[in-house]
Amino acid sequence: MTRHRGRGMASINYPIGMNLGGDPSQALVHSNPSGKFTVALSSIDLGQGMKSVTRQICAETLGVPVEDVYVDTADSDTGPHCMGSFASRGTHRVGNAVMAAAREARGVMMEAAAEELEVNAADLETDGRGNIHVKGAPHRSISTKDVAIAAQFRQGKTISGRGIFLVPLSDVDPETGEMSPATCYAHACLVAEVEVDDETGEVAMVRMDSAYELGRALNPRLVEQQLVGGAWMGVSHALYETPEPYYPDPVHGPRDFVEYLMPGPGDICPHDIAVLERPAPDGPFGAKGPGEMCANPVLPAVANAIFNAVGVRIDDLPITPEKVLRAIKAQGGARPQARR
Repeated sequence: MTRHRGRGMASINYPIGMNLGGDPSQALVHSNPSGKFTVALSSIDLGQGMKSVTRQICAETLGVPVEDVYVDTADSDTGPHCMGSFASRGTHRVGNAVMAAAREARGVMMEAAAEELEVNAADLETDGRGNIHVKGAPHRSISTKDVAIAAQFRQGKTISGRGIFLVPLSDVDPETGEMSPATCYAHACLVAEVEVDDETGEVAMVRMDSAYELGRALNPRLVEQQLVGGAWMGVSHALYETPEPYYPDPVHGPRDFVEYLMPGPGDICPHDIAVLERPAPDGPFGAKGPGEMCANPVLPAVANAIFNAVGVRIDDLPITPEKVLRAIKAQGGARPQARR
């Protein structure tokens, strides 16, 4: 029995949003008399942190503390329209809609504050801590709570805003067939190192090193954790997950999620991640969002690493020990490739 180590690499250019565009998202922002703000969305947070990042975008645009913003995604029937949480579009499409709605709400808020302070709205600024003051005269200020109360009960104004973001559906050039499939792309490169047992066909992850370019990371901790989790989702797809039996008889297949194979704590390996920030011109504060791209480069990188280790190409997933062992035997034994 010999364990062979191999290294494989894969890169990806991933389009943000629906190919060819035409996928709008809407957002509504309004304040209540307490000075807190609610963002209404029909975009669902699947665990990727979309509610957190849209909350940040709204707070930054309004100029209020993030603690003063609540994101409501509870009802897609009464909420504003959204195409959905897919195609890595949440931060880019929904974030832009939230920014537009927050800008409109901020405009009303500043007008209401100007009326209370008896100045022009253009002479006011927010401090990010829940206060609005006159530029150059911070002692002349009013809290956003007091502005909300005044707008509601004295001025008869609704501090609210509507926003929509749409990348128009791309036209096709009738002469060349050219089109614009996406307005921005995220990029990644991942190197996987594996160890392959030539007697059992078992593949073990040794380490991963990756670099991701995804615009500006608005919440670096969320981004890093999504990249970590997404990479292991990719490993799970590459080596473990399947509803089909591992052998010809269906009795050997998983009958429930207890028997459905996925990586466990003992399978985890070191993973070094580098996040490269290159702000997107049309993204909210330069953001694109990582989305599905987290998992995509892992599968080909693992397959390439297995080839580098024992010289076999497996072209269907998952790459189970049985498939690896049969391929090794078919070529007359392991044939390690040169490592670079």
